Amino acid sequence: MASAPSLRGLQAFEAAARSGSFVAASEELAVSAAAISQLIRALEDQVGRKLFHRINRRAVLTEAGVEIFPRLAGAFNELRNVSRELSGGEQRSTLVVSVAPSVAMGWLSSRLSGFIDSHGPVDISLRGEDDPVPFDRDLIDIRLSYGGSHYLEHVTEELVTDAVYPVCSPDFLTRYGPIASPAHLHSVPLIHTDWGPSSASFPSWRNWFEAANLTPGRHIQHGMTANSSMAALDLARAGLGVVLAQGIFCARQVEDGELVVAVNHVLELGNPYCITIPRRSTQRSVVAAFKTWFAAECIRSVKSPATASFR
Repeated sequence: MASAPSLRGLQAFEAAARSGSFVAASEELAVSAAAISQLIRALEDQVGRKLFHRINRRAVLTEAGVEIFPRLAGAFNELRNVSRELSGGEQRSTLVVSVAPSVAMGWLSSRLSGFIDSHGPVDISLRGEDDPVPFDRDLIDIRLSYGGSHYLEHVTEELVTDAVYPVCSPDFLTRYGPIASPAHLHSVPLIHTDWGPSSASFPSWRNWFEAANLTPGRHIQHGMTANSSMAALDLARAGLGVVLAQGIFCARQVEDGELVVAVNHVLELGNPYCITIPRRSTQRSVVAAFKTWFAAECIRSVKSPATASFR
């Protein structure tokens, strides 16, 4: 009978796969990088399959490694939880939440206290990152993304379809006067958002003018540009121009009177916001509770009465 793979070898593999580095795995397990390499080579000999490609000091999973890592990651995570419980440490739920950078910085971070108040203490790792994200390597439990085509291998649910609104500060309208029609935006400063390559399908001012049956003109090539939705909103709040903002980000500020919808012409986004949960996390109660709360917060923002009347 073939001998079972060694637990130490499996532990070395899981740590290296999760961190992407033999050196990082060695630091976590308090052994040398050479020892990690030897343990993994022995494991590969035992299972008869190559688990890593060694590329420029990085450990890149092979197809076989990708296949077994999620199950080992879940098993070792559970072992760590049991170990904390047996050692008398406080038993707390853990949750890894992945969202776009703007959602992490200015939207979700200001709302998380609401989940903690309703659910109780949770150790949350909040990750602001662009698609695609490595669910298994980073043990991500839940991901909010724009569009549902990124993660077809995981459980993905469409939440709600947002729109972009031309918003500015009340002071801006005091200086430039009321904006009676979309055409009037040709004569005021505009703020642009550089969505980046992963969000290229978000609408630009050119798209907005064309949807209003107007020729964009050279005017839209000028003005301030920010590389995040929240930074662009900060510029608008400072009275520096009109910005196209997603409802999910600007609704609360419109509700509070910090921003106003400058003109009644909005542009619906082409894709919905989606929540993705890997199968290893679908049965975790804390993930289910967070998903319910998170989805409600997203829908509440997108469908805020302060902006819904403009759609």
